[in-house]
Amino acid sequence: MSELRLTEFNSADPDRLRPLLTDCLAVPRWAEHVLSGRPYAGRDELLAATSLTLRPDEIHAAMAAHPRIGEKPASGTSRTEQSGVDDEAARRFRAANAEYERRFGHVYLVCASGRTGDELLAILRQRLGNDPETELAIAGEELVEIARLRLDKAVTR
Repeated sequence: MSELRLTEFNSADPDRLRPLLTDCLAVPRWAEHVLSGRPYAGRDELLAATSLTLRPDEIHAAMAAHPRIGEKPASGTSRTEQSGVDDEAARRFRAANAEYERRFGHVYLVCASGRTGDELLAILRQRLGNDPETELAIAGEELVEIARLRLDKAVTR
């Protein structure tokens, strides 16, 4: 993901920004939502504009771009975001991920940045008590939070 200053983000051609935004969240409607708010007076305003309730089809499509928690991606942003998941935690996640996926039919998605493997596993176990509709909505909120963090890194002062 390339970095841009906020002034560049505000003035750049939308076609240049769409790949950056879809790297943050693979939901075209979200990217258009963020683009439509330009120009932003500051980064706080930009990051606030990332809030959008995703539709179930968008959540499922965006989840396809995320590795399972505990799986070490070869490279990229998710590797850094999951840095709190060590090898032992990854082993525990394999079983928990399988249970979660049987229950909900999709991968466990959580904003992992700054959290330990034990915290992420505890969140997974707690979320197993949700009904499928609630859980999908939570996954959508987590996707938007991940996108906000990624955009925060991509657009500098």
